[in-house]
Amino acid sequence: MAEYYYTQNPESAHQFRTFTVEMGGRLLEFETDAGVFSKEHIDPGSQLLCSALPEEMEGRLLDMGAGWGAMSVLILAAHPGLDLTMAEINERALELARGNLARNGMSGRALLSDGFGNVEGLFETIVTNPPIRAGKAVIYGMFRDAREHLVPGGSLYLVIRKQQGAESAGKYLKELYETVDVVKKKSGYVVYRCTKGTEHAEI
Repeated sequence: MAEYYYTQNPESAHQFRTFTVEMGGRLLEFETDAGVFSKEHIDPGSQLLCSALPEEMEGRLLDMGAGWGAMSVLILAAHPGLDLTMAEINERALELARGNLARNGMSGRALLSDGFGNVEGLFETIVTNPPIRAGKAVIYGMFRDAREHLVPGGSLYLVIRKQQGAESAGKYLKELYETVDVVKKKSGYVVYRCTKGTEHAEI
């Protein structure tokens, strides 16, 4: 059976590697391994999403499908005051995420979770680079569940490639959220900001 980056317990042989990324004059350090998404570098979609976030952010932030912590580290480097939770189904990736926070002097909760299954509470911001290969039913379910874990006025930021269904995803998101905006586009990637209304509405 093929092993994907959203496999809970990867069995592929370890292939640890380390690299650094400069951001705002700061050198960030990362370790990755086989059996995780984009093990050789921070993927361009995640980088674009992080660059599309507001200059000022506060409160609780959830990195859904955090992988080895690339977006979490980039976001905390720019917004160190955030209360971070990382949720990830891949145990190997989650352990790497814990380590990557620590090696960059950061802290946050690391939660083993299949989608939002083990996620509790509400967040001001949720970010995700969704696992497209898991299929539309899975990622659209994540979009629905994200809304239920946002405070009124909170926003979900997600990145998706045009060739992987960005347009149809945008139409579906508009059925769920009161406001949906394209906040950035580059090299075939689209970043959506989906904001929950300030008054409760059932979907």
